[in-house]
Amino acid sequence: MLMVSSYGKHYVDACRSRLAAQLASYRKVLAAKPSEIDVFEREFFNHMILALDHYFVHRGRTIEGKGGNPLNEVRMLCAAIMENQGRMSANKTIRYKPESSVLKFEPGDEIRLNADDFARLSAAFLDEIEKKYA
Repeated sequence: MLMVSSYGKHYVDACRSRLAAQLASYRKVLAAKPSEIDVFEREFFNHMILALDHYFVHRGRTIEGKGGNPLNEVRMLCAAIMENQGRMSANKTIRYKPESSVLKFEPGDEIRLNADDFARLSAAFLDEIEKKYA
């Protein structure tokens, strides 16, 4: 399996820019059709979490750590979306504590993000990427 031990600032900045553009597009849709946004919002941001993780899919887990940081939180959210019908589940290899996480999901909670949730999580995730992999 491939592993990446560092990401250049240019790459992280480009990812940050693409995510900001997606959020801006979403906010335009929200302003145009607020009555139809609930289902779209959940699907859109669940997929944005998958995209965020995939930008850095080959990050080394030993560098990422297991302490319940934003990188672990995104990894767990992706597993929940892809393998657990969109419900948060425990991960035996990560010391996840909902109260110290970005989004505070408890095991069993349905993953339903909005723009503000995604903005906070992606910012924390990218900050952690820069701190650990730059």
